Amino acid sequence: MFGNRLLKGVLLVGLGATSYGMLATFVKLAYKENFTTAEVTTSQFVLGILGILIINAFQRFQNKNTAEKASSKNIFHLMLAGTSLGMTSVFYYLCVRYIDVSIAIVLLMQTVWMGVLLEMILDKKLPSSRKIIAVGVVLVGTVLATNLIHNESELDWRGLMWGMLAAASFTTTMFTANRVALGISSAQRSLYMLLGGAVIVFAFAIATQTTPYNWAIFLKWGIVLALFGTIIPPMLLNAGFPLTGIGLGSIVSSLELPVSVVMAYVLLNEKVNPSQWFGISLIIAAIVIMNSNFTKKK
Repeated sequence: MFGNRLLKGVLLVGLGATSYGMLATFVKLAYKENFTTAEVTTSQFVLGILGILIINAFQRFQNKNTAEKASSKNIFHLMLAGTSLGMTSVFYYLCVRYIDVSIAIVLLMQTVWMGVLLEMILDKKLPSSRKIIAVGVVLVGTVLATNLIHNESELDWRGLMWGMLAAASFTTTMFTANRVALGISSAQRSLYMLLGGAVIVFAFAIATQTTPYNWAIFLKWGIVLALFGTIIPPMLLNAGFPLTGIGLGSIVSSLELPVSVVMAYVLLNEKVNPSQWFGISLIIAAIVIMNSNFTKKK
């Protein structure tokens, strides 16, 4: 019985991470059709919110409206936490405008050491030796995975900047999402975080959209981006993590990294050399090192 639950959890988390891994490639393809970052992000959030609203309505009907409802305090805190989700989308999509997807995803994975640093600041305690080793492995893996040593052409500094900002905001999202309004359903939490993120996304769109808005984005890429970015992954990860536990779940969710690189290689013809693959493997190894407690018997 436990084995079946664990396998189900691994599959759910794996599929959720795989969905996230596909996202940047779809954004890059939308850019090739001359859609703007503002159009990409707003279409994703608008359709994502509609999708989550439908899921919430279905759950309320299924539970006969007996599930705990979010208080005004819960809503405020979740929307506030969701602003970092909006910033992550904006920063990450700006990042892939300037650099390859295979490098952008590596920058996003800097959440590994940023999370350790944030945890140290909040807990006012030095990280364990295992986490320090993991951080060192991530940094070495990043140098190799971004091809900094053998790269013949300079990486666009704008892409690097937006990528690191995306990692910082994603780190904030992960910490707040695991601490705010845990008593209500994941669908409600996702909805209010998306609403908070939408405030940032719409403000960005108003400030940067200088050409007439191309509404074709909603049918061409908006549905795909909403499904793979804001609807499918949160639902699968929220369902899978309780079955796998944080340790194993974090390891399985690192599938996002190789999936993103493979998608970029297949659909965008991005070149990935052996040293980059080795760097990617090191980053995944670091995630395993940090979350290896699940192997210890009680």
